[in-house]
Amino acid sequence: MRIAIDGARVLLPDGEIAEVTITLAEGLIIGVGHAIAATHRLHARGLLLLPGIVDLHGDAFEKQLMPRSSVYMPDEIALQAVDRQLLANGITTAFHALSVSWEPGLRSRETTRRLLDALDALRVDLDCDTRVHLRYEALALDALEDVIDWIEGGRVDLLAFNDHAEILTQHFEQGGSGGSVLARSGLTAARYRALLNEVERRRDELPSALSRLAAAAGERALPLASHDDGSPEQRRHYRALGCRLCEFPVDVATAETAAAGGDRVLLGAPNVLRGESHARRLSARQAVGDRLCSILASDYFYPAMVAAPFRLAAERVIDFASAWRLVSANPAAAAALDDRGEIAVGKRADLVLIDDRRPELPRLAATIAAGRIVHLAEAALAARLEHFPGSER
Repeated sequence: MRIAIDGARVLLPDGEIAEVTITLAEGLIIGVGHAIAATHRLHARGLLLLPGIVDLHGDAFEKQLMPRSSVYMPDEIALQAVDRQLLANGITTAFHALSVSWEPGLRSRETTRRLLDALDALRVDLDCDTRVHLRYEALALDALEDVIDWIEGGRVDLLAFNDHAEILTQHFEQGGSGGSVLARSGLTAARYRALLNEVERRRDELPSALSRLAAAAGERALPLASHDDGSPEQRRHYRALGCRLCEFPVDVATAETAAAGGDRVLLGAPNVLRGESHARRLSARQAVGDRLCSILASDYFYPAMVAAPFRLAAERVIDFASAWRLVSANPAAAAALDDRGEIAVGKRADLVLIDDRRPELPRLAATIAAGRIVHLAEAALAARLEHFPGSER
């Protein structure tokens, strides 16, 4: 099927927004701004045509896997539902942030292995290009060999190093209840604290483990990230391991250290919408304005990915073209996906059509993934799609 999209205002790679015809065929953009024979034509007047969203870090899928505490849904049904959610929010490339931890339950080694198997089986039926962002919790030392096997087997697309044990220890020492941590693990507070103390006793094994993982990722040319860097020193430590993606740095100094070293800084799109971090850390809006943040991710809320760039532009933090790059071209580049992220000939035909008549509340009208219309938000738009028995010039 060859589709010509006309009448839309198109965001071009140089940041210009122009009304040009875009033609798609065999999953690629084959024409920008000139007439090419088409079998279908989508009249998109009044809409904004943008590159599809590339989400490097999303874990909202966990809400489908475990919608209530200790209540698990079948993996295949949950992941199919997530696929539809992603497309309905303009996300055409998604890195599911699967956590492999020393905890039992939702983020355990066993759950991660099961989800990898489910994704392998389902991927051919998923319309969103679904990939694996494996979050290795630093003291999950018993899972080390499995993780290396997964990397060497090509089952991991991005590897991140997390180390939440110290934060969790402080949480419990300060009288914290455990909340969602206990819910996802299925443990009592006493049993969780005992397990935390047990894994902490192996911390001296950690440097060797991280070095092995970094080397395995390097062999596969995988992007490497570190998560929740707590200081400039920690950022420099992870950079030395090859982590050039700094996810959710806790403060300005750490983000500045990352940016000064040429690292990419990723923060949450929900943080932009809320105006602050839910964990009372670095403000994404401030970091974007200070040119410290180069990538936004959905984190725990997929709808934020469409809305956040419009919010940043409306508040004049940055111009709209730069804001949209935070969710398209920039994350694509960070993941070494040079075939997507912008509207240009030869690029993968991942696109979204947005009704932006109310910029403060943009509505996604359609999502196109690999040249196929995979989501239509309203019947009126479907009526604008014409089919020609032959081809048209």
